[in-house]
Amino acid sequence: MFDIGAAELLVIIIVAVVVIGPKDLPLAMRVAGRWIGKVRRISAQFRSGIDTMVREAELEDMEKKWKAQNEEIMRRSAALTEAEAGAPVMTGPLPIDAPPVDAPPVEPAPLPVTPPAPPATRAATVTVGQPAPDLDPPVAIETFQPAKPHTGTDDVQG
Repeated sequence: MFDIGAAELLVIIIVAVVVIGPKDLPLAMRVAGRWIGKVRRISAQFRSGIDTMVREAELEDMEKKWKAQNEEIMRRSAALTEAEAGAPVMTGPLPIDAPPVDAPPVEPAPLPVTPPAPPATRAATVTVGQPAPDLDPPVAIETFQPAKPHTGTDDVQG
């Protein structure tokens, strides 16, 4: 801050001893130290306030830049989607006062068909506080017996 060399500091000390006197010099040094401390604290507070304002201004600029880039990306994406779909595509939330946009109907994908589980392995789901669902009565499982080979003599009566 101040460019004070060794020679200037020696001159200031000699003048202070002559003017103030050796008896009151320690008290004068303490008062000068307090003032210097106050000045440093005020300058540090001022500097941090300026730094905060600069950071906030930079953040605002960055937010504006990011918002502009985001809008540009959304416009490009909407243009590509419109080119593929052949109809205007809305990329943001619907405006409150605008009527809903008619979009072509979307057909749901077919669901995979899975066979039902056999009756012996089905389980019931019971929700706490709800009555148990009615279960199907047990079904007798018949065993499969292959047919006897046809010899031709069974049908002939004679």
